[in-house]
Amino acid sequence: MERFSISMEAELLRAFDAALKERGYQNRSEAIRDLVRNYLVEREWDEAAREVVGVVTLVYDHHASQVSQRLLELQHHAAHVLVLCSTHVHLDPEHCLEVVVLQGKPLAVRNLAEDLIGTRGVKHGRFIPTTTGRRLP
Repeated sequence: MERFSISMEAELLRAFDAALKERGYQNRSEAIRDLVRNYLVEREWDEAAREVVGVVTLVYDHHASQVSQRLLELQHHAAHVLVLCSTHVHLDPEHCLEVVVLQGKPLAVRNLAEDLIGTRGVKHGRFIPTTTGRRLP
Protein backbone atom coordinates (compact mmCIF):
# COMPACT_ATOMS: atom_id res chain seq x y z
CA MET A 1 0.00 0.00 0.00
CA GLU A 2 1.10 3.52 -0.71
CA ARG A 3 -0.10 6.55 1.20
CA PHE A 4 -0.87 9.95 -0.26
CA SER A 5 -2.73 12.99 0.97
CA ILE A 6 -5.62 14.88 -0.54
CA SER A 7 -6.58 18.51 0.03
CA MET A 8 -10.23 19.43 -0.13
CA GLU A 9 -12.63 22.07 1.14
CA ALA A 10 -14.01 21.36 4.63
CA GLU A 11 -17.63 21.47 3.44
CA LEU A 12 -16.93 18.98 0.66
CA LEU A 13 -15.13 16.67 3.09
CA ARG A 14 -18.06 16.80 5.55
CA ALA A 15 -20.49 15.90 2.77
CA PHE A 16 -18.18 13.06 1.64
CA ASP A 17 -17.88 11.71 5.20
CA ALA A 18 -21.67 11.79 5.63
CA ALA A 19 -22.14 9.89 2.37
CA LEU A 20 -19.53 7.31 3.43
CA LYS A 21 -21.30 6.75 6.72
CA GLU A 22 -24.64 6.24 4.92
CA ARG A 23 -23.06 3.70 2.57
CA GLY A 24 -21.36 1.80 5.39
CA TYR A 25 -17.73 2.49 4.52
CA GLN A 26 -15.37 1.91 7.41
CA ASN A 27 -12.95 4.60 6.30
CA ARG A 28 -12.15 7.11 3.57
CA SER A 29 -9.51 4.89 1.99
CA GLU A 30 -12.06 2.22 1.05
CA ALA A 31 -14.27 4.83 -0.59
CA ILE A 32 -11.39 6.45 -2.48
CA ARG A 33 -10.30 3.04 -3.80
CA ASP A 34 -13.85 2.43 -5.10
CA LEU A 35 -13.95 5.88 -6.71
CA VAL A 36 -10.62 5.26 -8.45
CA ARG A 37 -11.77 1.83 -9.70
CA ASN A 38 -14.98 3.38 -11.05
CA TYR A 39 -12.93 6.00 -12.86
CA LEU A 40 -10.71 3.31 -14.41
CA VAL A 41 -13.77 1.32 -15.54
CA GLU A 42 -15.21 4.44 -17.19
CA ARG A 43 -11.91 4.90 -19.01
CA GLU A 44 -12.14 1.33 -20.36
CA TRP A 45 -15.47 2.27 -21.91
CA ASP A 46 -13.85 5.25 -23.63
CA GLU A 47 -11.35 3.02 -25.43
CA ALA A 48 -13.06 1.45 -28.44
CA ALA A 49 -10.63 -1.47 -28.76
CA ARG A 50 -11.11 -2.77 -25.20
CA GLU A 51 -13.39 -5.63 -24.32
CA VAL A 52 -15.96 -4.73 -21.70
CA VAL A 53 -19.04 -6.22 -20.10
CA GLY A 54 -22.41 -4.82 -19.15
CA VAL A 55 -25.69 -5.92 -17.65
CA VAL A 56 -29.11 -5.01 -19.01
CA THR A 57 -32.24 -5.36 -16.91
CA LEU A 58 -35.61 -5.30 -18.61
CA VAL A 59 -39.10 -5.34 -17.12
CA TYR A 60 -41.98 -5.94 -19.48
CA ASP A 61 -45.52 -7.21 -19.72
CA HIS A 62 -45.21 -10.54 -21.48
CA HIS A 63 -48.75 -10.11 -22.83
CA ALA A 64 -47.60 -7.08 -24.84
CA SER A 65 -47.56 -7.83 -28.52
CA GLN A 66 -44.51 -9.94 -29.39
CA VAL A 67 -42.17 -8.28 -26.87
CA SER A 68 -40.70 -11.61 -25.70
CA GLN A 69 -40.10 -12.70 -29.29
CA ARG A 70 -38.49 -9.39 -30.27
CA LEU A 71 -36.14 -9.50 -27.27
CA LEU A 72 -35.19 -13.09 -28.04
CA GLU A 73 -34.52 -12.28 -31.69
CA LEU A 74 -32.27 -9.35 -30.79
CA GLN A 75 -30.26 -11.54 -28.45
CA HIS A 76 -30.12 -14.65 -30.60
CA HIS A 77 -29.83 -13.50 -34.18
CA ALA A 78 -28.59 -9.93 -34.28
CA ALA A 79 -26.00 -10.12 -31.52
CA HIS A 80 -25.50 -13.68 -30.32
CA VAL A 81 -21.74 -13.11 -30.14
CA LEU A 82 -22.27 -10.37 -27.52
CA VAL A 83 -24.70 -12.20 -25.23
CA LEU A 84 -23.02 -14.26 -22.52
CA CYS A 85 -26.25 -15.29 -20.83
CA SER A 86 -29.74 -14.18 -19.96
CA THR A 87 -32.09 -14.98 -17.12
CA HIS A 88 -35.86 -14.73 -17.32
CA VAL A 89 -37.94 -14.33 -14.15
CA HIS A 90 -41.73 -14.30 -13.85
CA LEU A 91 -42.48 -11.46 -11.43
CA ASP A 92 -46.27 -11.89 -11.44
CA PRO A 93 -48.90 -13.19 -13.88
CA GLU A 94 -48.21 -10.33 -16.30
CA HIS A 95 -44.69 -9.03 -15.74
CA CYS A 96 -41.30 -10.50 -16.45
CA LEU A 97 -37.77 -9.47 -15.60
CA GLU A 98 -35.01 -10.31 -18.01
CA VAL A 99 -31.34 -9.87 -17.12
CA VAL A 100 -28.90 -10.01 -20.03
CA VAL A 101 -25.12 -10.10 -19.60
CA LEU A 102 -23.20 -8.71 -22.57
CA GLN A 103 -19.50 -8.79 -23.48
CA GLY A 104 -17.66 -7.20 -26.39
CA LYS A 105 -16.42 -3.88 -27.69
CA PRO A 106 -17.94 -0.85 -25.94
CA LEU A 107 -19.91 0.53 -28.88
CA ALA A 108 -21.42 -2.84 -29.82
CA VAL A 109 -22.36 -3.64 -26.22
CA ARG A 110 -23.93 -0.21 -25.65
CA ASN A 111 -25.83 -0.36 -28.96
CA LEU A 112 -27.33 -3.75 -28.18
CA ALA A 113 -28.24 -2.61 -24.67
CA GLU A 114 -30.03 0.42 -26.11
CA ASP A 115 -31.83 -1.75 -28.68
CA LEU A 116 -33.04 -4.10 -25.95
CA ILE A 117 -34.18 -1.27 -23.69
CA GLY A 118 -35.85 0.51 -26.60
CA THR A 119 -37.84 -2.53 -27.66
CA ARG A 120 -41.56 -1.77 -27.86
CA GLY A 121 -43.26 -3.27 -24.84
CA VAL A 122 -40.36 -2.86 -22.40
CA LYS A 123 -41.69 -0.89 -19.44
CA HIS A 124 -38.33 -0.26 -17.79
CA GLY A 125 -34.77 -0.95 -18.76
CA ARG A 126 -31.43 -0.16 -17.24
CA PHE A 127 -27.89 -0.67 -18.52
CA ILE A 128 -24.94 -1.04 -16.16
CA PRO A 129 -21.56 -0.83 -17.88
CA THR A 130 -18.76 -2.58 -16.04
CA THR A 131 -15.43 -4.27 -16.64
CA THR A 132 -14.00 -7.69 -17.26
CA GLY A 133 -11.67 -6.92 -14.36
CA ARG A 134 -8.55 -7.83 -16.33
CA ARG A 135 -7.18 -4.30 -16.32
CA LEU A 136 -7.99 -3.37 -12.73
CA PRO A 137 -5.18 -3.67 -10.20
